[in-house]
Amino acid sequence: MSFVRPSKDYIFYGQTTSLCEVCLRLVPAKIAFEEGEVFFLKRCTEHGAQKTKVASDIAYYKSQKDWLKPGDRPLAFQSRTERGCPYDCGLCPDHEQHSYLALIEINDECNLTCPVCFADSSPKKTRHRSLAEVDAMLETLVESEREPDLVQISGGEPTIHPQILDILKLAKSKPIRHVMLNTNGIRIARDRAFVAELAKLKPGFEVYLQFDSMKKSALENLRGADLRRVRESALANLEEFGVSTTLVCVIKRGQNDEEIGAIVRHALTYKCVRGITFQPVQDAGRNENFDKNRDRFLLTDIRREIGLNSGVFDLDDVIPLPCNPDEIAIAYGLRDGTRVTPITKLIPKDELLAAAPNTISFEKYPELQRRIYNLMSLSATGEATKTALGDLLCCLPKVEVPSDLGYDKVFRVVIVQFLDRYNFCIGAVKRSCIHFVTPDRKIYPFDTYNLFYRDGIDRRLREPVHV
Repeated sequence: MSFVRPSKDYIFYGQTTSLCEVCLRLVPAKIAFEEGEVFFLKRCTEHGAQKTKVASDIAYYKSQKDWLKPGDRPLAFQSRTERGCPYDCGLCPDHEQHSYLALIEINDECNLTCPVCFADSSPKKTRHRSLAEVDAMLETLVESEREPDLVQISGGEPTIHPQILDILKLAKSKPIRHVMLNTNGIRIARDRAFVAELAKLKPGFEVYLQFDSMKKSALENLRGADLRRVRESALANLEEFGVSTTLVCVIKRGQNDEEIGAIVRHALTYKCVRGITFQPVQDAGRNENFDKNRDRFLLTDIRREIGLNSGVFDLDDVIPLPCNPDEIAIAYGLRDGTRVTPITKLIPKDELLAAAPNTISFEKYPELQRRIYNLMSLSATGEATKTALGDLLCCLPKVEVPSDLGYDKVFRVVIVQFLDRYNFCIGAVKRSCIHFVTPDRKIYPFDTYNLFYRDGIDRRLREPVHV
């Protein structure tokens, strides 16, 4: 007598440790492939089964691990490993990556009340950190890194801090390779003299400018105000004074996801713009009425939009960042006006492509591997890109290094997908290279800070479940 054995409706690919989406307890999570997409299947003893999509491209998801590189450790730690990740943040010695990018928040006050704000900032919050507090935070980072790659001065809205120029000069006085100012652009749009002062901080200084959409409706949904004129005026002033600028776009499904390609093309109309960072909306901070299925536009979704609709980068040009391939993807190109030649197109793919798609076989070319990793790391953000890019091009056959190669000849697109209660993965958070420095002289992965500590309430109340 024959019978048909029942089978699962998904492929079991592996397992990780994630979080219960209700109580934030560590729980086991199956990694499942279903209908071309990747899901976490979780089970909490209190809150039952949970299913969350974490990627929309199985091939890319699998290829992320092919780009892993050995971790670069911090030179100093601020806490001990006792309970295990993610309960010992500080950084603890169990963390696998140093701070490629460190954020320092200098105030809570803001001149907007953005519905998607990480920090829940608003005009009602009036705290501004003193110069001494900021100095201690910067020194904590220097002790951990010696020569930090990239520091981002953030808030709140940092440009309304009464000592913002002093703070930026203080950061520039430290052995920091590149300083960024994270801003909504309102003061930059209205205060031309302020932009002239920012220009004096060059080189090694950049503005990280919110630029989520070119549509009124999307900006009102994401930022609570129609900021189209503000953003264009800010870019006009930054262009006038030649201040290097990165646009940062929070992407929310149904609001601005169809604009991704157009934003890339628009960015290239400004000489001052060095690239764009796209961030899928995250369940953190205020983020009002967030729905994991309705609102989330994943890293793989953004990568697809860039590849299909930007007219600048193809899908294969957007690759995982080696230090943290689970959360960050990046593409670099050589820029000539509005025309961009992707760096990946200069690599001899017929020799370097392995059998697996998107996997570069570096065994025959270890020096090329080192130089590609160096360029693609966030440590190459800023003026250091010139050296990293020149080194890479010298390593490629039949490619000449442009005689006038500089930071203004580089254009990059970065996708940063932060972890939250839905897509949390213990391996990914251990490799986190974007960190947050606190006034009590600790350094946290940005993901775990938002999850457990952001508003001063320690949410690590649950003992970890042994799985």
